[in-house]
Amino acid sequence: MSLTELRDELSAIDEKIIDLIAERQRVVNAIGQDKLDSGIGTRDFERERQVLGHAREHASRLNVDPDLAEQVLTALIRSSLTRQEKARVAATGQGGGKRVLVIGGAGKMGRWFVDFFDSQGFSTTVADTNVEPGKNRYLHWRAAGIDFDIIVVATPMSVSATILHELAELKPESLIFDIGSLKTPLRDGLAALKAAGCKVTSIHPMFGPDTALLSGRHIIFVDVGNPEATESARDLFAATMVDMLDMDVDDHDRLIAYVLGLSHAFNIAFFTALAESGETAPRLAEMSSTTFDSQLLVSAAVARDNPRMYFEIQRLNDYGLDALDAMCAAVDRVRQTVASDDEAGFVKMMERGREYLARRV
Repeated sequence: MSLTELRDELSAIDEKIIDLIAERQRVVNAIGQDKLDSGIGTRDFERERQVLGHAREHASRLNVDPDLAEQVLTALIRSSLTRQEKARVAATGQGGGKRVLVIGGAGKMGRWFVDFFDSQGFSTTVADTNVEPGKNRYLHWRAAGIDFDIIVVATPMSVSATILHELAELKPESLIFDIGSLKTPLRDGLAALKAAGCKVTSIHPMFGPDTALLSGRHIIFVDVGNPEATESARDLFAATMVDMLDMDVDDHDRLIAYVLGLSHAFNIAFFTALAESGETAPRLAEMSSTTFDSQLLVSAAVARDNPRMYFEIQRLNDYGLDALDAMCAAVDRVRQTVASDDEAGFVKMMERGREYLARRV
């Protein structure tokens, strides 16, 4: 066969693969509807393990790379779960015409919440300086008013603190919550809302604006003295597969100093060291390693994100410098062991890290 004929045959096979994916999706949709009708949870981890295990075994029998088979089936499972979760959210839709105001709704996470509420049948209004004024679109939240069932504050933290105080003065009857990455900078505003008798709580979505599937993702709920409001916020996500965690303000920000602050700072230090090394990026790419490539992917994602938001996460956290000091001390310890030819000390650090990470579920 000629090269052209072989390519045509390959294209025909690709079409058959897509036809099979469509057929698989039809069955998945039927399963999802059955789960919805019977009240069964969307995700079944044991079944997923069985599917992936069978795929690996079948691939081995056909002399196909089992890892490739698992990657393909994992992608299909995630796609199926995403469709099922969205269908469940829409079917369980709590909106029913209830009105939501998303302050900062033109931002990345603000848009995520707009889409989330829209999918449930809420009537969503956006207030943001970056929107084109029109129906349910306002440049300032005061122009939109406060006659809403839910008010979400999705602005930068320095702005959110002011908005929370201003809302406290107006005393809306809405469920009010912010989505800030830190809570101590917002503590006074949240306390003012509580003192004003408002139904207020605070949440932290631990995922990015491109997240389609909430399974395996987390939302942290920070009760600021109104358990009823916190429970109402949790109910909004009941139809999803998101993991819900409860924390108080201090625990949240202390842990976030490491989960976000430390990881961000490490990646910023990593690409800063590279940028100031004098070595060109193409030259380093020519001799990259698995570890380097993996770290580069994460660092590149950090570098592309909003630097002002990242600075807020570092600067506004009361516990932020503790994590940075820990990182500096660790880097200095690595340097000292290498400079002093302390192989035993270096091995001890590696072993301690291995033991610590092994405890992570």
